[in-house]
Amino acid sequence: MHHNMILSASGWRKIFAESGDAEDGTPSIGKANTLISTLIGETFAEFLLEKRPPCKPVVIVGCDTRPTGGEIAKALVKALLYSGISVRYVGVTAAPEIMAYAKSADAFIYISASHNPIGHNGIKFGMSDGGVLPAGESRRLIEMFEKKCGILTSEAHAWEILSGVHDDNLDNHYAETARYKEEALAEYSAFIREIISGTSRPDEQEKLFSVIREALKEHPLTVVADMNGSARTLSVDRQLIESFGMKLEAFNDQPGQIAHAIIPEPENLVHCAERMKQMQKDGDSSVLLGYMPDCDGDRGNIVFWDDKAGEDKDQKTARPLPAQEVFALCVMAESAYSVWKAENIGGRGLLNRILAKNGQPAIIGPSAVAVNGPTSMRVDEICSRLGIDLFRAEVGEANVVQLAQKKRGEGYNVRILGEGSNGGNITHPSRVRDPLATLFAIVKLLAIRDRTGEDGKLRKGIFHIWCEKSGQEFRYKDDFTLSDVLETLPVYTTTGVSETRAILQVRTQDKGLLKERFKKVFLEEWQGKKDELEAIYGFVSYEADTTNGSEEKKNVSVWNNGNGGLKIRFLDADGRAKAFIWMRPSGTEPVFRIMCDVKGDEPSAERSLLRWETSMIRKADGAGDGAA
Repeated sequence: MHHNMILSASGWRKIFAESGDAEDGTPSIGKANTLISTLIGETFAEFLLEKRPPCKPVVIVGCDTRPTGGEIAKALVKALLYSGISVRYVGVTAAPEIMAYAKSADAFIYISASHNPIGHNGIKFGMSDGGVLPAGESRRLIEMFEKKCGILTSEAHAWEILSGVHDDNLDNHYAETARYKEEALAEYSAFIREIISGTSRPDEQEKLFSVIREALKEHPLTVVADMNGSARTLSVDRQLIESFGMKLEAFNDQPGQIAHAIIPEPENLVHCAERMKQMQKDGDSSVLLGYMPDCDGDRGNIVFWDDKAGEDKDQKTARPLPAQEVFALCVMAESAYSVWKAENIGGRGLLNRILAKNGQPAIIGPSAVAVNGPTSMRVDEICSRLGIDLFRAEVGEANVVQLAQKKRGEGYNVRILGEGSNGGNITHPSRVRDPLATLFAIVKLLAIRDRTGEDGKLRKGIFHIWCEKSGQEFRYKDDFTLSDVLETLPVYTTTGVSETRAILQVRTQDKGLLKERFKKVFLEEWQGKKDELEAIYGFVSYEADTTNGSEEKKNVSVWNNGNGGLKIRFLDADGRAKAFIWMRPSGTEPVFRIMCDVKGDEPSAERSLLRWETSMIRKADGAGDGAA
């Protein structure tokens, strides 16, 4: 059976709408996709039974609000039941929600295609640690599925599975959906509070939350959410936000009310911005933050009220933050929060706090941040100013999570990680992006301000700590706004991930070979353009880095790293990186992704360097017969 799916650790995806139209909102998936879904379910059941015999595993199944989710779920659940798996079907659920709930089970299957168009759908697999399968286990699952689909009788076998589970048996399991959903919400509600606070202790959580609540009485905050019909319409967002004394203005807030394109990039954040502008115009000056999640609700980029847009009050506006800027802001905020927390909650210093580890005392080591290859170098600068190490992995949430785990095993304290190119952040102990973690990183930054302690000493707030650590204390002021905060972040110009310029169609099937050809083209052009590049941009040398899985190799001579990421960093006379170009074949879409990152407010330089990268890839792609 031919499945026509893109299979990767980040998820298995295809157009599931029966028509084959990526923009089709029909719930029907048709015969072929039903059979494929059935075989997917059986494959995962066999994977679990192979991994954990002879027990009867418990698998949580849920979906986002895409129209095709229900029919895919029905086939998956039937296959799991047929295989002897115990199933908890939660219906519509946000990705961070099902992953938090998975800690009470053995594994989960989540039906979603994240930010892809509405006719797409896909499957994510994970275990009870709350994250998607790591690369090695994902490869094993893919091999098992490919082998199953290659059997001549696979179609007939899928029909046998579907007919082997009666609808009344399925209905009995679905009757428990409401109860499982309530359990999932309760688990997630408790877990997101741990993520926000950085502690599992209720007394320490309450110390932080009371500070935030008191601050928000003095500085009221209204949050606007364009839910766009996503899975977050049925999650904990309203209950959590309002528990801190904030107001939530949500629209497009009915499940499946997908009013516009799903990807939460600036072109789709304008709807949230317009609502914020109207509310400000109507006199609500507390409307300062907004967010829009993608369909599965694990990613949510930010809109903010920019009071520096112009001197005239009428020029102030709601402005979407680009993904790279959102992630950089969260890295700064959470890193500075860790310093504040160590000094204000529990009275324990961050670097000398004693933890129990395998029954032995252990000192928390240095701090680190884990990111993907195309994350902007603005995060490198932030980490450098805060004395934090930074490590890079290949694109893919699972790769970054695995890298963070590896670094924790080496003694690092990794509070925050993520993919700056996609926006959002993963805050420990979570293993998935979460718009509430992003939102509350900024809420903490705005709410936790300077105050005088009971001993009469000044307790610096999060922004003040950042200004001090980054050598910008002169820029701190008590009545700061988010616009003031953003002015203290390093400035870079970066290609947006959803821009048409960032997506190439290439003919060469072997992407490692394409990179070999690209290297040859680059070396020839570097020799011819070297003087020009130094005169215009200050580039005097370059270094090539590759990422595969959770491993980065710096300054390599071999550029053929298969389907991994390749980055060329351009260095000035002092050896400092001033820009980079990057490329990688997508793991979830049939495209080749590229981008450029340039230090400073340099849109013309970013455009020029990206055009140069594009032209070199085109030459490399045309150097062979296209079928290699």
